[in-house]
Amino acid sequence: MPAKIVVLDGYCINPGDLSWDALKDFGSVMVFDRTVANQAAVCAADATILLTSKTPLPADVLVQLPMLRYIGVIGTGYNNVDVEAARRRGVTVTNVPTYGTASVAQFVFALLLELCNNVKLHAIAVQAGEWARSPDWSFSKVPLTELSGKVMGIVGFGRIGRQTARIADAFDMRVIATDVQQVESPPYSGFRWASFEELLRESDVVSLHSPLSPETRGMINARTLMLMKPTAFLINTSRGPLVVEQDLADALNAGRIAGAAVDVLSTEPPAENNALVGARNCLVTPHIAWATREARARLLNGAIQNLAAFLAGSPRNVV
Repeated sequence: MPAKIVVLDGYCINPGDLSWDALKDFGSVMVFDRTVANQAAVCAADATILLTSKTPLPADVLVQLPMLRYIGVIGTGYNNVDVEAARRRGVTVTNVPTYGTASVAQFVFALLLELCNNVKLHAIAVQAGEWARSPDWSFSKVPLTELSGKVMGIVGFGRIGRQTARIADAFDMRVIATDVQQVESPPYSGFRWASFEELLRESDVVSLHSPLSPETRGMINARTLMLMKPTAFLINTSRGPLVVEQDLADALNAGRIAGAAVDVLSTEPPAENNALVGARNCLVTPHIAWATREARARLLNGAIQNLAAFLAGSPRNVV
């Protein structure tokens, strides 16, 4: 019997520049661009195959889907799925672990270079005529920062952390890192492993690449922010809850650190009163580090390959 495939929240993965057609080789396909959480069971009724990115699939939803045999998470994180409940029901859950490495590391430096050079600020000033009115041939509104010779501290040295380190080394930065598994040290001049607190004290830039766990939740907080240099920048492209947002906003507004850039927040989209939106020298972008067309194409292809492997009886990337 052909599979009945339902995609719950497809728009962010494929806003129209990719194609779902390859899924049709496996059965009938219904794509919902967006799925309200309490409508997931209705949208997925009678589905045997379910693909989702962020739609919550707790146990009380899964129990309403008796035909379901497979959940393919179109992404790396799978905390939106009750994996244990799925396992008890004989439902296989997979993810796509490696699609966004290059894009996320690239975005780290897009954020960092904006903090250092304020390109948008100066471009807007020129458009507003401020340079034309300036008596000086070189016009700047804020001090600029050079990365060469600075220390890049990377918290979490997995695939994305290591790619970020490669770019930092190319900028002639010295890289230090902390990770639960301190193995395979890269060959960069001056590289060394450090404890988390050592890294915070020594780094000019702290870039977060840790998974979210009970141990890492809130790792950036009032106490740990006090360890950072007042000239340091904090970058978070990993998970929003790694940061206590009010504590970071307080540190920025008080000038205890120089700036921050975050692509992830504890609640997405943010609440109207989110402390970081509008905080001093804080860039907040809408969770787009992963979202280049190239990365999304790899992600969709990885999800399709996972499904093909499951249907062939050899599931891969099972979580």
